[in-house]
Amino acid sequence: MSSNIHANHLSLDASSSSSSSSSSSSSSSSSSSSVHEPKMDALIIPVTMEVPCDSRGQRMWWAFLASSMVTFFGGLFIILLWRTLKYLWTVCCHCGGKTKEAQKINNGSSQADGTLKPADEKEEAVAAEVGWMTSVKDWAGVMISAQTLTGRVLVVLVFALSIGALVIYFIDSSNPIESCQNFYKDFTLQIDMAFNVFFLLYFGLRFIAANDKLWFWLEVNSVVDFFTVPPVFVSVYLNRSWLGLRFLRALRLIQFSEILQFLNILKTSNSIKLVNLLSIFISTWLTAAGFIHLVENSGDPWENFQNNQALTYWECVYLLMVTMSTVGYGDVYAKTTLGRLFMVFFILGGLAMFASYVPEIIELIGNRKKYGGSYSAVSGRKHIVVCGHITLESVSNFLKDFLHKDRDDVNVEIVFLHNISPNLELEALFKRHFTQVEFYQGSVLNPHDLARVKIESADACLILANKYCADPDAEDASNIMRVISIKNYHPKIRIITQMLQYHNKAHLLNIPSWNWKEGDDAICLAELKLGFIAQSCLAQGLSTMLANLFSMRSFIKIEEDTWQKYYLEGVSNEMYTEYLSSAFVGLSFPTVCELCFVKLKLLMIAIEYKSANRESRILINPGNHLKIQEGTLGFFIASDAKEVKRAFFYCKACHDDITDPKRIKKCGCKRLEDEQPSTLSPKKKQRNGGMRNSPGSSPKLMRHDPLLIPGNDQIDNMDSNVKKYDSTGMFHWCAPKEIEKVILTRSEAAMTVLSGHVVVCIFGDVSSALIGLRNLVMPLRASNFHYHELKHIVFVGSIEYLKREWETLHNFPKVSILPGTPLSRADLRAVNINLCDMCVILSANQNNIDDTSLQDKECILASLNIKSMQFDDSIGVLQANSQGFTPPGMDRSSPDNSPVHGMLRQPSITTGVNIPIITELVNDTNVQFLDQDDDDDPDTELYLTQPFACGTAFAVSVLDSLMSATYFNDNILTLIRTLVTGGATPELEALIAEENALRGGYSTPQTLANRDRCRVAQLALLDGPFADLGDGGCYGDLFCKALKTYNMLCFGIYRLRDAHLSTPSQCTKRYVITNPPYEFELVPTDLIFCLMQFDHNAGQSRASLSHSSHSSQSSSKKSSSVHSIPSTANRQNRPKSRESRDKQNATRMNRMGQEKKWFTDEPDNAYPRNIQIKPMSTHMANQINQYKSTSSLIPPIREVEDEC
Repeated sequence: MSSNIHANHLSLDASSSSSSSSSSSSSSSSSSSSVHEPKMDALIIPVTMEVPCDSRGQRMWWAFLASSMVTFFGGLFIILLWRTLKYLWTVCCHCGGKTKEAQKINNGSSQADGTLKPADEKEEAVAAEVGWMTSVKDWAGVMISAQTLTGRVLVVLVFALSIGALVIYFIDSSNPIESCQNFYKDFTLQIDMAFNVFFLLYFGLRFIAANDKLWFWLEVNSVVDFFTVPPVFVSVYLNRSWLGLRFLRALRLIQFSEILQFLNILKTSNSIKLVNLLSIFISTWLTAAGFIHLVENSGDPWENFQNNQALTYWECVYLLMVTMSTVGYGDVYAKTTLGRLFMVFFILGGLAMFASYVPEIIELIGNRKKYGGSYSAVSGRKHIVVCGHITLESVSNFLKDFLHKDRDDVNVEIVFLHNISPNLELEALFKRHFTQVEFYQGSVLNPHDLARVKIESADACLILANKYCADPDAEDASNIMRVISIKNYHPKIRIITQMLQYHNKAHLLNIPSWNWKEGDDAICLAELKLGFIAQSCLAQGLSTMLANLFSMRSFIKIEEDTWQKYYLEGVSNEMYTEYLSSAFVGLSFPTVCELCFVKLKLLMIAIEYKSANRESRILINPGNHLKIQEGTLGFFIASDAKEVKRAFFYCKACHDDITDPKRIKKCGCKRLEDEQPSTLSPKKKQRNGGMRNSPGSSPKLMRHDPLLIPGNDQIDNMDSNVKKYDSTGMFHWCAPKEIEKVILTRSEAAMTVLSGHVVVCIFGDVSSALIGLRNLVMPLRASNFHYHELKHIVFVGSIEYLKREWETLHNFPKVSILPGTPLSRADLRAVNINLCDMCVILSANQNNIDDTSLQDKECILASLNIKSMQFDDSIGVLQANSQGFTPPGMDRSSPDNSPVHGMLRQPSITTGVNIPIITELVNDTNVQFLDQDDDDDPDTELYLTQPFACGTAFAVSVLDSLMSATYFNDNILTLIRTLVTGGATPELEALIAEENALRGGYSTPQTLANRDRCRVAQLALLDGPFADLGDGGCYGDLFCKALKTYNMLCFGIYRLRDAHLSTPSQCTKRYVITNPPYEFELVPTDLIFCLMQFDHNAGQSRASLSHSSHSSQSSSKKSSSVHSIPSTANRQNRPKSRESRDKQNATRMNRMGQEKKWFTDEPDNAYPRNIQIKPMSTHMANQINQYKSTSSLIPPIREVEDEC
């Protein structure tokens, strides 16, 4: 046979073979062969001279096929024969057993022992044999099972080798179907042989482990082994290769999904289904292509293999695809009868599979989560995870504040995780912030999704709550579950979560890894919302000022001289923290505060102080007794973070003569100090906050260390056997009272002549969610007020709802309830709403309606109802005078209520517009309905509207900014909580979590020392020692004088809206100005927001009044939030005037005491006081008098430095 025939071509045509041959010997050989075998003489096998192959060129495909068929049918025959014999043996044994049983019964028990011994031995032998076989079978099952590591490795290895064998088939498919090869020189044949030896061993393990050998023999994987393994051994024996049925290895791809599940790569049902569909489709496609490649390149056997055509394997793959898709271009088609017959049947199944599998695959791919990837952390850049209630509103508010330009270098990436894909608007918002924001679809309850967002390396996790949900408790439960899931996955992660209900905060304490010392914080919206409103009862407008302080607002410049100009200048201020320069060390707090305000243009309101035992405390306006330490953290009000750096860079040697604060930069002296321990990293500035520095410490939120209190003389006068305060000493306390004792009828309320009180109009019923009225009452019962300064609180609303709230209110004094509705004018007149210091309108009803404008309908209607009321107090006053009684706070003849002492009150409020009201809103846009005379656009942001600027409206949405503010500086939340809650501490929260009520405690020096803390008040400029500055004076002069003389820290102005007009105006609306500059001009009608020190002497001078029967009426007027500082001369004349007045009114008040006995919880031997009315004289005084003030007498501080 000639060697010049190409090895890659097999000619089955005799004529073409003979004509193409160049050797005569080859032609004669072919002719000789054709004489004996006319059908086979045309078969030419490509050979080389080195391969000892069949010299006649005879094909041996039948030998390869026979090996597979013999193996399959031979094994099948053996299995069937074994089953048949086993069945016959079982039948015979069953019959024999019955015969022996009959014989045993007939023979009796005498021969039983002798016949049973051989039987017992046989049963033991069978049992031993069964036990051995079972052990081997179990071992084989373990080896091939994916439940063990060995089994998983073996299964994966078999699949990988099967794919390797398929790749070898792809390589060999470019060769002829049958060719002569030398096993020792063919590398691919050697590899294929090694693979098949392994497959043979694995087949043996599977056979041993199989319970049903027959079904195992007919499995797809077994059939694949029958037609792929034996031909390899035949190939080695015959030194030739037949491509044959090796394409069946593609059927192993069907197990691809199982392999990926074993490796924990596929975990979701959609991914498993997708891989299953793809693997079945591809394996069927490749297997069918292999069969077409075999028959088309070989030809039909009955046609002597002469109708073959040369097709590559990949052309067959192409042919099968166009056939399944019914396209059929006709460029490639089957010529053999076997090929066409196969195509007829394949197109039926292939078309069905193509029509069902392909659309489902496309649907699964299309339904794959667009945001289902994993977060890739960027080196040197922190990231936070935000989850919970992710909507366009919540995300936009969060990003607006978090990414505000006033923040100093926000190098933090925000990763949002939510189980619902964003809508188009939210998606557009993410795209606008794509450099700093990423969104992933998933749930924090799924550990896999937490791993996707790299929660273990995140700087913090923030959980947003749905403030408008119908069930607040269910929303809190969802967020608590999110906290549990995150903490369970990574206990050290810092979590900041929003909570809707105060009582649900206790559940966070049950989480073992929850630790507020490490930065975990819960922002309770109900607590802060009601706390802000409560502070507005003490100083109207304070809620607006505080809300603007922790919200990032850009400066909006207005040239016109309008109230918006001054309001927006204050809105641009925020609260920051910065470490104080060493130049301040050793100075008192007022001195540093004045220096910062005058020279650095910064307002410092508090510091973090470390006591001798290294316990850190946040001290608000601590006074002149305290000296600044090294590395003290200061709390500042400024317009941006860069301005606050001045307090850190200030150097007395370099900056003492600089007048422009913008020139205060880092100097050479400061560079030398950078290496000292006092300078902390920015992260520590944000996160340490002092109270988290010492293990086991808690934030003591008091004005200063109790041991440093100068002259704590009032402690000696306290009765330690009477419980007047709670166990922490932070709040006034009384023994629990039954709700029936505080319920007033309409006639009883009218007879009481309430004045200077707080009216709380509450909408709610038996099914309403509790809003936690305790958070409203607690700031009004803070212990830094003396008892006679407490405002009486009257709730007007449904008694069914108030009964549910009463359990948390029954320990607070001076609380009454008028069952009724806030929409009833009769109820409002009965509680003297025209004489109240503040009217609060709240709603506990959750309105599940589509129209958001109707969510606040009840509060808006109540507010408009009150404003439209008309009052004519002249008749009531005349009747009161005729009876010898005047409503408390209305007697101008009293020195306490004279203009000199700052107690200015209008003789009467004739219209409800002048009643101080604060209304809670759910929907921000509804603020437009509160004031009918304003010109606010409906699309105006809440903080730009007139009701919010005036402090008459409050919406919970303003608290969203606390999330980002707390992340950047967790001390800000502590400071805000201190200011608005009246002194709530983690210890108190833990106590409330245990008992759900305040616990009374005996007065001790330690608990009484907790009273010595600042409180917010309003200072009137119309009279008193600051009257000279009220008419054209500078705010800076007032700031310095109040700080030096009275340790009072001023931080804002509450000004009449039309004060800038040259013509007089009857409008009594006021707006808030935050941190005005030094040169800001004052007007006489201004009210000044200030942090006032606790007055020890006021408690002594009022000792007889502190628990009097009429303190809830007459003395409550002392607690009004507007203060003026009296002169020393007036203070000296005060005891005498009071004694004279008390003697004159003793008879009248004793008569009135009996009918008022039910009103208070104090003893009957009260020290009586009475006040008379004297009409006002000027229009300016009438404007001031709308905002009632008191005569909290604060003595001047003679010197600030040397008395410490």
